[in-house]
Amino acid sequence: MTSSYERIKSECKQKGVLWEDEDFPATQSSVFYHQTPPFTFQWKRPHEIVSNPVFVNDASAQFDIVPGKMGDRWLVSCLGVLYLSKGLFYRVVPADQNFDKPYYGVFRFRLWWCGEWMEVLVDDRLPTINGKLAFLQAQNTNSFWPGLLEKAYAKLHGSYEALKYGTLLDGLADLTGGITESISIKMDSNILIRPPLLHNLLDTTSLITCTINNGTMTQIRNQTEALPNGIHVGINYRLCSMDKAETIMGDTVQLVRLRNPLAQTLSKSSSFNGDWSSFSNSWERVPMNERNRLIEQLDQGEFWMSFFDMTQTFTHLECVHLDSDTARDEPQLADKCRRWLMRLYQGAWKRGVTAGGCRNNPDSFHINPQLQLFLSEKEDVIISVNQHSVLEPKVIGFTVYNLNSIHHFSFNKPVQNISGCLSKNFFKKHKSLVNSQYTNSRQISHRCSLDPGRYLIMATTFEPAEEASFSVRVLGSTIRLALLETQTMLLMDPFPLLNSNTKITIDSANNNNNNNGIACSTAQYEPVFMQLADDQRTLNCFDLQELLEACLPNDYIRSCASIDVCRQVVCLMDKTNRGRINFNDFNKFMINLKTWWGVFKMHTKEKSGILKAERLRDALFDVGFQLSTDNISILILRYMRRDGTLRLADFISAILHLTMAFELFKAKDTNQDGIISMGMTEWIKSVFMC
Repeated sequence: MTSSYERIKSECKQKGVLWEDEDFPATQSSVFYHQTPPFTFQWKRPHEIVSNPVFVNDASAQFDIVPGKMGDRWLVSCLGVLYLSKGLFYRVVPADQNFDKPYYGVFRFRLWWCGEWMEVLVDDRLPTINGKLAFLQAQNTNSFWPGLLEKAYAKLHGSYEALKYGTLLDGLADLTGGITESISIKMDSNILIRPPLLHNLLDTTSLITCTINNGTMTQIRNQTEALPNGIHVGINYRLCSMDKAETIMGDTVQLVRLRNPLAQTLSKSSSFNGDWSSFSNSWERVPMNERNRLIEQLDQGEFWMSFFDMTQTFTHLECVHLDSDTARDEPQLADKCRRWLMRLYQGAWKRGVTAGGCRNNPDSFHINPQLQLFLSEKEDVIISVNQHSVLEPKVIGFTVYNLNSIHHFSFNKPVQNISGCLSKNFFKKHKSLVNSQYTNSRQISHRCSLDPGRYLIMATTFEPAEEASFSVRVLGSTIRLALLETQTMLLMDPFPLLNSNTKITIDSANNNNNNNGIACSTAQYEPVFMQLADDQRTLNCFDLQELLEACLPNDYIRSCASIDVCRQVVCLMDKTNRGRINFNDFNKFMINLKTWWGVFKMHTKEKSGILKAERLRDALFDVGFQLSTDNISILILRYMRRDGTLRLADFISAILHLTMAFELFKAKDTNQDGIISMGMTEWIKSVFMC
């Protein structure tokens, strides 16, 4: 199958033109979609900017990328981390591209986006100001991969302006496909990071960086603040290794080896100048052979710093954890002892179906997707939730429950298998084990130490009824991940057999009415029924509508007398295919209408007569229907109103719809094996009957 990239090149070759991307046009709106542009941008191709453009300058190992006039420093720092990992770099920036002829003006990049690697195509028209690139650019070479990659990233976000709302952790995740984690180095005066933890991190397939996060990183653009020791705020220094220096006095100093990815873009005077820097007096305390051993480990842009100074200088470790498949592309991670195993689930929060909100919403929290996590041994796992809403991100987070404590109510033994989604009662009776923070970040991640066993992960938005697609990723060594799903089945007959002495009571829907309802025997409806019936004492759907309008006590309940509901009742109860029902059928419907209305009222707490869509599943369960997520999703699409609620008539219609579906299936399931065979005519007939 021909890729889009090859197809575009072929079309440009036939037409003799350079490609122009219609999905991301060379217009002002592609730069600024909200603000008024401070400049008039001219879009130029690289050949119009310099005489000899190159895509990637392999001859130079230097990273010389600068933000330009309007670029973002955080993105430069992300690219610096990526550039130091050549295997990961060429995954994102395919090397088989250049400006040599034949040339068609199209470039491709690979970015981790919405839970998968996505190929992004851009043309080579770049925004310039006074003939120079407005955004990311190489300072000392004619390399154009930074500007073109930035354009591909801006295309995914919708504009260059949207990039200013990005964060370094999001950028690192998008460029590496890893899970990012921010670890505070100290809290108040307490140091949280110890050398064993750093050793453990360095043994995994993870990229570890140190940074100073002063809360304004996303706003830093052309200039960065430097501390007296030369360390810059907002730059991610790569943590390469740890070692110990044995001094002449017999002391041992714990050292960390760091690398500044932007060393080539900063002046020498702004490089690290503290203790254990290249020209520090600290080295005089170390024997010559020990000094040479440590100094020889340093590559360009690298330096040693004491572990203590690191904890006093930097505020956070920002880590990119890569699964074993991704890390395989990076030579620097080939010798790591621990390789992360990644498990992925992609889902969506749908209003009324799976968008239950956080634990503050006890009546709907349980409808969120429920993921069961299995661990074979005690270990640290990293859980990450990534939402696919970029421009208007929701406030998201997740909660973890320990399922090892669930016991069978009869035998007081742990339950071995959970066959379906856990109900609302489980979450009311069990405390959560882990709670992430809730934030409107694109990604939220959390590290936790778990014993062997089973756990439940609930990824949610903070508020219910908010819709978005999302991904859950879990990193560990012995993990399995599975979605809990409820099987669709009929728990009890929605039309139970009637007692001949049954009374019908239809309560008033008006809460202010002092009348507690109208109670009458079924015989009182019979005269009206007979007036409308034919000589066979039966009614069609139009007669039934007229009868219900006469019998039902108020406008709210009378909404169930719609012609659609009446057609459903007749189709369901007519066993003769004549489209007519008798009085016993009518009597049975009226009795059950009262029961269903009672269930409906029980689930309409805040406002009488209005059922929130997220409570439909539980309401139907009380009637007798256990439904899977897919089935409840179809009902929500069919019956939910614009405000996210259902009325009584919607609820009754859904019950009739389901009852017909179950009866049709039961009639065809002659072998009682849950499988039926239907021809085209039967299938179409069944669809219209439901």
